[in-house]
Amino acid sequence: MIAYHDHEWGVPLHDEKALFELLILEGLQAGLSWEIVLKKRELYREAVDNFDYQKISMYDENKYDELMNTSGLIKNKLKMKAIISNAQAYIKIQEEFGSFDIYIWSYVNNQQIIHEYEHFSEAPTFDDLSTEISKDLKKYGFKFVGPTIIYSYLQAIGIYDDHEISCFAHKKINAKH
Repeated sequence: MIAYHDHEWGVPLHDEKALFELLILEGLQAGLSWEIVLKKRELYREAVDNFDYQKISMYDENKYDELMNTSGLIKNKLKMKAIISNAQAYIKIQEEFGSFDIYIWSYVNNQQIIHEYEHFSEAPTFDDLSTEISKDLKKYGFKFVGPTIIYSYLQAIGIYDDHEISCFAHKKINAKH
C-alpha cells in the first residue's frame, strides 16, 4: 500500500496497458478494499496475460472457466466477465480515438487537476466529471465503471491529484508541473 501510494497513486499515467490494468483493478475493488485488490495484482497479471487487453478481448468460455477456477482470484462471475467485455470496449475506444490515453485525458484537456485538500476525507467519492465519464464508458459497453469507481480511477491515473497538501507526494507530483 505504501509503495503504491508513494510511486503510483496520483502520478499522471499515459501508458495504454497500465491504464487498462488500473481500470480493471478499480472495477474489481467494488465492494472490497483496495488493499485486497492490490495484494492480488500480481496474481491477476499472471492469470490475464499481464493485462494484455488484445488477448483478453479474445478470451472464450474455456478461459473464463479457467479464471473462475484460478486460486486466489476474486470469484465474482460478473467481475470476471467484465474483464473480458471491458477489454473489448477498451479496444473500441482506441479505434475511435486513437488511444484510450487520448480519450480519457481529453476530458481534462491533458491537464492534471490538483486538489488542495488538507485532509483526505475532504475528497468526494464522485463528482460531475466521474459521473460524465462513467456514463460515456457504459455507452461503449464497460461494466463496473460507476461514478465512484471512476473517481477512484481518476485519482489512480493522476488525472486527479488528491494527495493531502501536507503529503510529500503532493509536493513531488506538483513539482513536475
